[in-house]
Amino acid sequence: MESAWITLIWLLPIAAGISWWLGRRSVRVSETDNLRSIHPEYFKGLNYVLNEQPDKAIEVFIKMLEVDSETVETHLALGNLFRRRGEVDRAIRIHQNLIARPTLNREQRALALLELGMDYMRSGLLDRAEGLFKELVETGSHSVQAFSQLLDIYQQEKDWENAINIARKLEFASGETLNAVIAQFYCEKAEELRLSGQEKSAKENLRKALSIDPFCVRASLIEAEELYENGKFKQALAAYQRVESQDSEYLSEAVKPMLNCYRNLDKVDEYMQYLQVIVDKYGGITSMLMLAELIAEQEGEDAAARFITSELKKRPTVRGVNRLIEYALAQAQGGARENLISIKDLTGKLLENRSVYKCRQCGFDAKSLHWQCPSCKNWSTVKPVHGVEGE
Repeated sequence: MESAWITLIWLLPIAAGISWWLGRRSVRVSETDNLRSIHPEYFKGLNYVLNEQPDKAIEVFIKMLEVDSETVETHLALGNLFRRRGEVDRAIRIHQNLIARPTLNREQRALALLELGMDYMRSGLLDRAEGLFKELVETGSHSVQAFSQLLDIYQQEKDWENAINIARKLEFASGETLNAVIAQFYCEKAEELRLSGQEKSAKENLRKALSIDPFCVRASLIEAEELYENGKFKQALAAYQRVESQDSEYLSEAVKPMLNCYRNLDKVDEYMQYLQVIVDKYGGITSMLMLAELIAEQEGEDAAARFITSELKKRPTVRGVNRLIEYALAQAQGGARENLISIKDLTGKLLENRSVYKCRQCGFDAKSLHWQCPSCKNWSTVKPVHGVEGE
């Protein structure tokens, strides 16, 4: 039902456009003569629109229209409608027919090329779409839209070098900065280079990422991991700690690997002090549980349980309760133990299928971190979930 209403909304302006065109071509002797001159098929199509029969209305309008310079806008609107309805083949035919007409002026042809490129994008014919968008860029027509689509193509193809070049051109054409996105492209290149053993080139791309976007958390995490693998624990630690000032919401991604750095530096006590500051300042169940584990190591599970209890009074979380039950089970017996096991089963079920990350742009739920949202394709919008069932 919703799709039918969307179709009708698109059809109404199309019908109005046809009415205007037909009225313009009619003999303007009088209002009555003008009304009589309108093709009866128009009223038939309009009747279908008003009676919520969009498919029949579309067929009528298509049969009515002559493809010339005066009906270009209506054909473009119909082609766009077909694409939105998922009928990409029909949209392609309409736009290809338009482009083939010698009567089109420069702007009309450019608009038809743009729409045809969008059709090819929708149908997955990226190479054909790329050619059309490049042609638009060369002619200087619809440059922002063409650059945006080319950027989308190169991201889909994971052609990061071309993506960087096009992003810079899009910045110039649109007047908007894309530094944060370009930094992600450099991170993608760095990841690929690391996998192929080209560590020096990977480092260079990470440096570029951080130089154009000092708040790029991903670059810091990749750099820290690389430094740790090469035994440079102090430098790796500095890179991990940088995350706090870049975006504290990603701290949960840094505190776990930081423990290994502190252990290798024999500075676990210093890490505990750092974690306490993080917990007090930002909260976060991951940091709190890390600190609880270290307290259990040094002072015993009773001390860890007291610490968790105190923190849960400030910020209740399911993960915190679940860990507290684990400590309590170690000493419980009889009926109390059975009750705790039942409660732990319940908390375990609450945590079992929960989403750990969520896109702040479109709401996409995920169990692992994606630097580019799989749903809306935005970068750095997927972040750890906070609240009772999250951080």
